[in-house]
Amino acid sequence: MNRLPVRRALISVSDKAGLAELGRRLHAAGVEIVSSGGTARALLDAGVPVTPLSEVTGVPEMLGGRVKTLHPVVHGGILADLDSPEHRADLEALGIESFQLVVVNLYPFEETVTTDPSRAEAIEQIDVGGPTMIRAAAKNHAWVAVAVAPDRYDAIADAIEQGGTTLEFRVELAKEAFFLTSAYDAAVVNWLERDGAEHLVLPLEKVASLRYGENPHQAAAMYATHDSNGWWARAEQLQGKEMSFNNYADSDAAWRLVNDLPVGSVAILKHMNACGAAVGDTMVQAFERAWACDPLSAFGSIVAFNGTLDADAAASIGGYFVEVVIASEITDAARVILGRKKNLRILIAPPPSPFALDVRAIDDGYLIQKRDAVRVDAEAWGIMTRKPAPSEIRDLEMAWAIVAHTKSNAIVLVTDGVAVGIGAGDQSRVGAAERALTKAGDRARGAACASDAFFPFRDGPDLLASAGVVAIVEPGGSVRDGEVIDSAREHGVALMFTGERHFRH
Repeated sequence: MNRLPVRRALISVSDKAGLAELGRRLHAAGVEIVSSGGTARALLDAGVPVTPLSEVTGVPEMLGGRVKTLHPVVHGGILADLDSPEHRADLEALGIESFQLVVVNLYPFEETVTTDPSRAEAIEQIDVGGPTMIRAAAKNHAWVAVAVAPDRYDAIADAIEQGGTTLEFRVELAKEAFFLTSAYDAAVVNWLERDGAEHLVLPLEKVASLRYGENPHQAAAMYATHDSNGWWARAEQLQGKEMSFNNYADSDAAWRLVNDLPVGSVAILKHMNACGAAVGDTMVQAFERAWACDPLSAFGSIVAFNGTLDADAAASIGGYFVEVVIASEITDAARVILGRKKNLRILIAPPPSPFALDVRAIDDGYLIQKRDAVRVDAEAWGIMTRKPAPSEIRDLEMAWAIVAHTKSNAIVLVTDGVAVGIGAGDQSRVGAAERALTKAGDRARGAACASDAFFPFRDGPDLLASAGVVAIVEPGGSVRDGEVIDSAREHGVALMFTGERHFRH
């Protein structure tokens, strides 16, 4: 294994974590350290000798520190290809010494803009010299190792103490470096575009390898921005097999839905659509009510608890086959009970983050929209016929939350806090109603109904009312709203308009 000895290092860091220890190890290994500003002071305070950068360049820092490393002596020492006789001749003619290590991290721009700074304060945190040095060192990884994060310091010092860095290691460091500078530039672009996105840059890094995608022949992985605050990034998987592509997709849909339902609710999802949801006095009651909505579809489902997963609920779950269980908390007794199902994935998760973008791929392009936010507040809805009873209001609100998370066209029926019929992904609204009623059977009598978009004709409300539905909530906005209202009045159905639809494709 060929190693490149490190004789000279350039260090300029904003984040001083691990700096002193790295400096001591480099000095002990005989490495000359060139530095300036706060980095040089921190090294000197730690007892590490430093060659001032101004001695190397012959030019003091200027423009309040904006210009100190942007100098031919610095970048010649970083960029020289030592296999090139011409490059070596240039270095010799100008008296430039090469660097074998560059350690740089950047001004905290992203952290700064989260504090709502003035424009001038934010602009001042856009690093110029740092990214330039990083990119130069990464480009010339044949001869230079570049470190952009403190968590790499130990490995770099270890390599130097063993005789130098290997090409394979330098390539690895170069990839990290180029990703850092691209992510940094992305943060600047997205900040400048914050009032209107003509350009949007999402620097994604792989955070998990997946066995395959939706189907075994599809390659797949999980990617996220480095500062992702997604619930899945903060969740703890207590047991079970690794999460799959479908597990992540379905779990995200289940967790978002159940967090839009009242505390004490359970949602059961298959293929990103609810096949059961309920609220109960206990978690086991909510689970059993939710499972009873559509037991056939619930086989191999995702079960999400808006509350603490306790022993009674765990014992009930144990009687069924489910892929993933998600809860905000779990008792020790429940953990022991579910521990007997070794393959069952159990996630303890925080609430979903407020991340606002919904990104979908089409052929070599992306559709990006603001994520749909579900407002469940019957007081803001319009009463189009009779005033609903309090129990009907409760069921209408629950049905509205569920239908907003269900693939269009969607109809949801709820009775006494339990989803009794869900029609999802139908090409027609009447078809969705028929499917919901078929699943509900006799349970449709006395149910409240939610439709994710308006009824284009009165045939849908007529069908629902004939099956015993007593209250309907829908967005309104059809040219035939009058006919729909007439249908509701004729059948004595409470009809409410939200003024907001929730298509989900």
